[in-house]
Amino acid sequence: MSRQLLSMALAPLLGLFILGIGNGFLATLITLRLDAAGESAVVIGWVSSAYFIGLALGAVFNDRLLLRIGHIRAYGCFASLVAVTVLLQGLWLNPGSWFVLRLVGGWATVGVYLVIESWLLTSGDTKVRGRLLALYMISLYASGVVGQLLLGVTDAAGETVPFMVVGLLASLSVLPMALIPRVSPLIEAAEPLSPMRLITMTPTGVMGSFGSGLAVAAVYSLLPLYLQRIGLSVGQVGQMMAVVVLGAMLLQYPIGRWSDRHDRQLVLILIGAFSTVICLGMLLLPLSAWVLAGLLFLLGGGVFAIYPVAVSHAADRAPAGALVRMSQGLLLINAIGSTLSPPLITPVMAVVGDGGLFWSLAAMSAFLVAFFFWRRTVRPAPIPVAPFAPNTPMSAVGAELSVTEELVQGAIEHEHVEDLSNVVPEVDVAEPLAGPPREDQAHIEYFEEASESIEERRSDRTGGEAEARTH
Repeated sequence: MSRQLLSMALAPLLGLFILGIGNGFLATLITLRLDAAGESAVVIGWVSSAYFIGLALGAVFNDRLLLRIGHIRAYGCFASLVAVTVLLQGLWLNPGSWFVLRLVGGWATVGVYLVIESWLLTSGDTKVRGRLLALYMISLYASGVVGQLLLGVTDAAGETVPFMVVGLLASLSVLPMALIPRVSPLIEAAEPLSPMRLITMTPTGVMGSFGSGLAVAAVYSLLPLYLQRIGLSVGQVGQMMAVVVLGAMLLQYPIGRWSDRHDRQLVLILIGAFSTVICLGMLLLPLSAWVLAGLLFLLGGGVFAIYPVAVSHAADRAPAGALVRMSQGLLLINAIGSTLSPPLITPVMAVVGDGGLFWSLAAMSAFLVAFFFWRRTVRPAPIPVAPFAPNTPMSAVGAELSVTEELVQGAIEHEHVEDLSNVVPEVDVAEPLAGPPREDQAHIEYFEEASESIEERRSDRTGGEAEARTH
């Protein structure tokens, strides 16, 4: 990565890290404060759901504001709104007011991510996009871990101090973006594919994205409630939530690379079964501090890996011209799942107790296993067309960061062709798609093998064109 590119990417990544520290423990803090105030799990679930409603609305509409006023001013507006909503929450505790503030805060937060991701998207060409995505993911997860560890320190300083810290960090994150040279990257609005077209194209991708939204939102919103009710202090809750995020950060990439070398549907089945076992372990095993930390580490690695593997599976089937729109549609499906998760799970917790969280997660994971297994019997898995890219659902532009040159080229050069012109109107002719292995293939090729074959075909084609020109 060139020094010039690093200087362009440094400011948005630094802004993301600063804001992410506060945002990393805000959801945990809100859940713990509402529980300490005596609010029911159902009320906590609805307040948590408001944030995800804001995320979904922002992913659909915030790009229009960005196109109108530019990146730097848009970032300042969104970050200021984040700071204001958090500081207002620190002034008084009222579930109804917090619902509205969390909705506005979610809308503003996804606007911040939209600015950062679109800035990174246009900072360099597609050849370096994978490295930018890696830096983005490192900054995002690292800030989440630091934020959760900071929760106990700030909470011990006073009831309003944590909200003040989050507001200060949101305001401070504006500085890197405001101090950089005034270069305005361009962003093109793209309408996501509708849910029905996505279901027709990739049922596994849709169900994986939706189920991931249900599970991840439950972990962020309701796991702190469970941990506090089993007797952990605020600082210990923050430490355990940091372990969950750390598990997601460390295990997502190896699981994804594993899916490059095997049937991604099989990998999704195994992830779902693994998550089910971990949830049952949380219910049935004696939970010492070390056992709890180990199970939560594995839980984070399992539930956070479902979404990127499901998106990679969907991309293996999509025509090159529809990759971005498909990924944006799956992100919105994920946001819908996140919105529905707390209101669906908290009534179960109210009936069967705090363990209802893990009974619900186990049931959802088992359902995903059954669905993925059924889809695998209906339609064979495609050959992976490009290496796995780690992903986390934040905004619709994050989909474009994941659509790398390798993915587009793999979709174009894949041998299996299927006409999806009725599913994606913009695709007028049959596009190269991923398909099942050929009859003479004993296994799905490893990525190193597939990459070599693609390079050989490129060189052969280039050489043929050069020879034709000489004649």
